[in-house]
Amino acid sequence: MDYKTLYSNWCENAKEDKDLVEELVSIKDSDSEIYDRFYTALQFGTAGLRGVIGAGTNRMNIYVVRQATQGLANYILNKYGKGAVAISHDSRIKADLFMNEAARVLAGNGIKAYITTELQPTPVLSYLVRYFKCQAGIMVTASHNPAKYNGYKAYGEDGCQMTDAAAGAVYDEIQKLDMFNDVKLADFDEALKSGMIEYVDDSVYDSYLDKVLEQQINPGICKGAGLKVVYTPLNGCGNKLVRKVLAKIGVEEVVMVKEQELPDGNFTTCPYPNPEIKEALQKGLELCETEKPDLLLATDPDADRVGIAVPDYDGSYRLITGNEDGVMLTDYILSCKKAAGTLPEKPVVVKTIVTTKLINKLCEKYGCELKNVLTGFKYIGEVILGLEQKGEENRYLFGFEESYGYLAGTYVRDKDAVVASMLVAEMAAYYKKQGKSIVEIIDGLYAEFGYYLNRTFAFEFEGAAGMQKMADLMSSVRENRPEAIDSYKVVKVSDYQLKKETDLLTGEVETLTLPTSNVIALHLENDNAVIIRPSGTEPKIKLYITAVGKDKDDALAVCERLVASSKAILGLE
Repeated sequence: MDYKTLYSNWCENAKEDKDLVEELVSIKDSDSEIYDRFYTALQFGTAGLRGVIGAGTNRMNIYVVRQATQGLANYILNKYGKGAVAISHDSRIKADLFMNEAARVLAGNGIKAYITTELQPTPVLSYLVRYFKCQAGIMVTASHNPAKYNGYKAYGEDGCQMTDAAAGAVYDEIQKLDMFNDVKLADFDEALKSGMIEYVDDSVYDSYLDKVLEQQINPGICKGAGLKVVYTPLNGCGNKLVRKVLAKIGVEEVVMVKEQELPDGNFTTCPYPNPEIKEALQKGLELCETEKPDLLLATDPDADRVGIAVPDYDGSYRLITGNEDGVMLTDYILSCKKAAGTLPEKPVVVKTIVTTKLINKLCEKYGCELKNVLTGFKYIGEVILGLEQKGEENRYLFGFEESYGYLAGTYVRDKDAVVASMLVAEMAAYYKKQGKSIVEIIDGLYAEFGYYLNRTFAFEFEGAAGMQKMADLMSSVRENRPEAIDSYKVVKVSDYQLKKETDLLTGEVETLTLPTSNVIALHLENDNAVIIRPSGTEPKIKLYITAVGKDKDDALAVCERLVASSKAILGLE
């Protein structure tokens, strides 16, 4: 069906949401607006669905959600014969509506839906899948995207986001469906009465918190430490559980950023509610100037990631990067467990391929096995599953990625800002009792191992033309591989789509065993690197730069040259 026919079809059939009806009428005289909404359909992948809220096959709305859920239901029934699915949502616009519509579709297909009475963090959804022994899970969220977005993360029975194979099978089922005629829908109230839709009891969230608390490294360390925390959930869903866990570990003073305390899908004070971006933390940083806390915590809207800031030597507040926080937490966990004699044999730490190489040096120091996986926390979850299947899950200590996602423990299979917030607070209290600051700890690690500077740069490519340009750019890098970036020779190339790693000094070619992914890593002299990767959830190309120097200034100078050269080579000016 061409885009104009699709538009007419929607005008005739999409009558249940008045916002969509009004939008369809408003674009009737704009071919470009119609085309943008209907030229393609949101594709269901390992990250589920994500898109701008609105009318059309290329938007997030109740009809796209219903069609995706019918595809998921068909997949579950084909694979298992029957099943159950846990569903939750964050503070996004229409998130609760999308959750309820998904539950109606599942109930209409004879699949039980466990839904939450209010918004909950993404890691809680992962926990619910495992707690109720579900065959799948759905989290309605667009994570840290701007307010105009919503999304639909799909989970497998292990509590990880869906694998490529499972997502592909669901997508195949979706492709067979007419979203207006092929979706089975139950009446919500009737399904509640019959038990096909069931609200999750509060006791289940208490059991989740118990699992989080089991991950403490030094229980009781926060009591009497006088730790003061400023916290912002960035108008998302971390507020209740993060504050509850901080209270339980003995953090007595938590000051809230009032403008960002309550759920608000419009994110009026932080248009990009991403803890990686300084502007998102601006209100928290302003409050720090008057409150003078030991720590600023900021969880993203679905509370699976956390950013922090801490007092610097001059009294200002230093933003700690995701890499730095991950390295410090790893060091804290390994050093304390070693001192206590509780470090397991052959301990395992997991990181993604775009995460700092500094962690390699730290793991060598403690005799810890470091596993590298593709970008996406589901791959860290797969490592945990592999250890669990061998009865070795106690070997897993910590997993993290540079984009502020962390997980200690095996009770969930996704990054968890609740446990990360707890461990960061505990770490801050531990060092405070020793008269040390967080900046002294990270600077000490740099002094010991060298200054590894990691920077991520994103370049947006909106619309149909943008997606094609991204594909062309990746093809161009493969076909015209640069010999050097700035003055640093490319010594090795890892192409995760072609699944091969080429040593340019020896000519040796090795097969990469990680799953296929459209990522190219250019390894340079002196441990520097440039990794190029299209985002899996946004229309962006990302550059991950590793710049190594004698100190911060030296590393920054190297980074600037690498970025300028990379942009020129890739045509990203």
